[in-house]
This record gives sequence, C-alpha cells and structure tokens, in this order.
Amino acid sequence: MVASIWDATTTVLQQEFSDVHDLEQAIRIGLRLLIAALLGGLLGLQRERSGKAAGIRTHMLVSMGSALFVLVSQQSGVTPTDISRVAQGIIAGIGFLGAGTILKDSDTAHVRGLTTAAGIWLTAAIGMAAGLGREMTAVLSTVLAVAVLSLEPVLRGISDRSRSRRKDQAPVDPLD
Repeated sequence: MVASIWDATTTVLQQEFSDVHDLEQAIRIGLRLLIAALLGGLLGLQRERSGKAAGIRTHMLVSMGSALFVLVSQQSGVTPTDISRVAQGIIAGIGFLGAGTILKDSDTAHVRGLTTAAGIWLTAAIGMAAGLGREMTAVLSTVLAVAVLSLEPVLRGISDRSRSRRKDQAPVDPLD
C-alpha cells in the first residue's frame, strides 16, 4: 500500500515537473527570468531614488511577469505569430496597471504619474525581450531608459533657466 502511494506520488511529480526537459533548458529559463528581474530592478531603483511610488519590487515583478508569459508560451509550442497575441495581452494588462498610476488634480488640471505609467509599460517590454531570449535588446533598452530618466532633472533645469531668461528680457518692439 505504502509503496503504491509512493510510486503514484513520484509518477505524478515527474509528470507535473516535465515542462523542463534538461539542465540546459532549466538554466536558460532561470537566466531569462533573472535578467528580466535585474533589468526591471534597475529601472525600479532609479524610480525609487526619485521618490516615485512604483519602485524596485513593482518593476521587478512586472518585468519577470512579462518574461514568464512569453517563456511559458514558447514552452507550450506557441508559434511566433501567436506570441504576438501574448504580447498584446501583456500590453493591454500593463495598460490597466499603468492607468492606475495616473492622477489628475481637478483643481489645477495637473496630471501626475505619466512617467511612472510609461516606465511600467517599458519595463514590461524589457521583460518580454528577456523572456524571448533577446537579452542584448533588453539590456540596451534598460540602459537607454535609465539614461532618459536620469537626464530628466538636467534637461528640466536647462528648460527652466531658458524660460526665466526669456521672462527677464524686455519685450522687443517689432517696429524698431
């Protein structure tokens, strides 16, 4: 009786964990998920340092989740054409998540959270790239995204100085 239960249990466990056929495939899956998590974490770290609500954990989870969706689809034998449907689903789902970060102040008509929403959207794309085995594309995208987000204060300072100079100059009479 005990041997029969043990045999049945091991058979079921083998069947349930049969989605990874060899060590190479297990390493590949782990590496893709790890890269997605690390790259998402880099974006999240930058946002967290900027005092934004969506930080390291959010970006890591979005990136890993996106990578997992495409990885599982690939493992299931989904054709490249059908992977585009998976991508569409991820993009739509992330759109809802991003929409939750956008707030409009009714008194001032000031909109906040657009950059956070865009960052979450890009993080999902980076995760999809990592999940599809396009690691270099994911890394380059992350580097560019961090650069854009880090340059924002510098560019804002230049823009503000330019605006204040224009306000300080006397208006030019076009008839002179």
